[in-house]
Amino acid sequence: MADSNFIDYVKIFCASGHGGAGSMHLHRAKYVPKGGPDGGDGGRGGHIILKANKQFWTLIHLKYRKHVKAEDGQKGGAALCRGKNGEDIILEVPVGTVVKDVETGEVIFELIEDGDQKILCQGGRGGLGNNNFKTATNQTPRYAQPGEEGQEGWFILELKLLADVGLVGFPNAGKSTLLAAITSAKPKIANYAFTTLEPNLGIVQYYDGQSFVMADIPGIIEGAHEGKGIGIRFLRHIERNSVLLFMVSAEENDIEAGYNTLLSELREFNPELLVKDRVLAITKCDLADKELEKEIEKLLPKDIPHVFISSVSGEGLKELKDMLWDALHKEEE
Repeated sequence: MADSNFIDYVKIFCASGHGGAGSMHLHRAKYVPKGGPDGGDGGRGGHIILKANKQFWTLIHLKYRKHVKAEDGQKGGAALCRGKNGEDIILEVPVGTVVKDVETGEVIFELIEDGDQKILCQGGRGGLGNNNFKTATNQTPRYAQPGEEGQEGWFILELKLLADVGLVGFPNAGKSTLLAAITSAKPKIANYAFTTLEPNLGIVQYYDGQSFVMADIPGIIEGAHEGKGIGIRFLRHIERNSVLLFMVSAEENDIEAGYNTLLSELREFNPELLVKDRVLAITKCDLADKELEKEIEKLLPKDIPHVFISSVSGEGLKELKDMLWDALHKEEE
């Protein structure tokens, strides 16, 4: 993973700018020896702002930028001159980024639409100049406000991929092969476990120019919710998928038990995942005959649609696309 460009977790220290101090100044001119107060206000400190950009798909650009500090506001000046505001820093992040407090783990906000923009650390307000404090009984105040301090802290940025369909299955269940077969994605494919070490996205072309996005998530093993295998690191990407495509290989000794294990891992990680629409695909059916398929079908759950597919021969891929499209548009209908 050290050489991977897919970075979906960074810890970063951010500090907004301090507000500039207000000016304590009394107007003096050749013919105005005792002028009134004319101290200007201080400028606001710069904000730290996060902005979602759909052109970004990883947090790698922030991996080595551990400290981000915005500019302080400038002091107020004479003649009611207001200090310049500190320049804001805008950090662009992928759509689907979640921001958490390091100490509490509490979610501060999420950016789920392209162009979403939120202030992470607000700049300190500038102090008021002495002109703001003159009264009928105190016409020459000789004090002004200091600027407010900015905000700072450590934050965790996590990326949860936004995709219509998420592939859920054991290592070597044929997820990458399917993605390569029905999209233009080029994931790494080999006949051993954990070929996929990072999520891959592909666009599935449907009829009349319509399409949907499919995400190949690294394989799940029993105990993944506890961090075994690749573990929790990638389970969170499933949270943002609209439909889950469970994939179990026809080579499995007990297909029913395999499906239940996948279901159990998702339940342990986040029970809300089971509310999502599901489709079950039995993969690698080019290795099984029709008689075996009939025997397998008797053991499959009755509450979700299923299909037998082979990404090598193309068997069932059209039916699978139709099922996924129907599941994605069930609520609209």
